[in-house]
Amino acid sequence: MVAIELKIEAFAPSHLGQLNFYLEALNQDIRKPHENPSIGILLCKNKDAEVVEYAMSQNLSPALIAEYETKLISKNLLQKKLHELFGVLDEEKKE
Repeated sequence: MVAIELKIEAFAPSHLGQLNFYLEALNQDIRKPHENPSIGILLCKNKDAEVVEYAMSQNLSPALIAEYETKLISKNLLQKKLHELFGVLDEEKKE
C-alpha cells in the first residue's frame, strides 16, 4: 500500500512524523500478512535538502519526499507521458 500526503507548504520534519503515523496504522490494521510494508510519499510545495536529510536520517519507514509544481505541463506532453505509462503497464500485464 502507498500513503500519499500532499502539503501546500514547505516540508517540515513534523510532516514526516505524521506520515509515519499513517504508515504504521496501515501496516498494523490494514496490511495483509503476505503484503510488503506500506510506502509513504510526501509531496510538498518546496523543501530544503538539508532539513530533509536530517529528518530522514533516522527514519525507519520507507518514504519519499518530493516537491511539486503548481503549473500544469502542456497537454501534448501529458498525453505522451500517459501513453508511455499505459504502454509500460500493458507490457507488465503480458509478462
